[in-house]
Amino acid sequence: MIGITVKEVEHLAFRLAKEMMAFNEPIPDFSTRFPNILESCLATPFQSFGRQSLYRGLVPKAGVLFYLMIKNHPFQNGNKRITLTTLLMFLRKNKKWIRINTQELYNFTVWIAQSPPKLKDETVKAIEKFLQTYIINL
Repeated sequence: MIGITVKEVEHLAFRLAKEMMAFNEPIPDFSTRFPNILESCLATPFQSFGRQSLYRGLVPKAGVLFYLMIKNHPFQNGNKRITLTTLLMFLRKNKKWIRINTQELYNFTVWIAQSPPKLKDETVKAIEKFLQTYIINL
């Protein structure tokens, strides 16, 4: 399984979100991101304990990545937009995609952002179910 690097987020996801998903709230320069948060979000899906992956398979890895990037706010602004493009890039690198209506994807992303932190495990499971519903092979 292929992960994502900080450089890839900067060069692809961040720039796409900044250029293609323009809203009244501009995305600040990449260098203004909060230190080490993005790195943690990108590393967590690939953590292991006792030689066992904590997140086995593409969907669990994508689910926790999506959740952490939205909830941990690695950027001053544009976290949901950057998270969406990062998720799509992660799926694409692993020969998958999601086929879904743009509005439904937006609504789901906002719902995740508004979810109570106490319900992290349940929310990550909801993301996994969402991805399993819409994921397709490339």
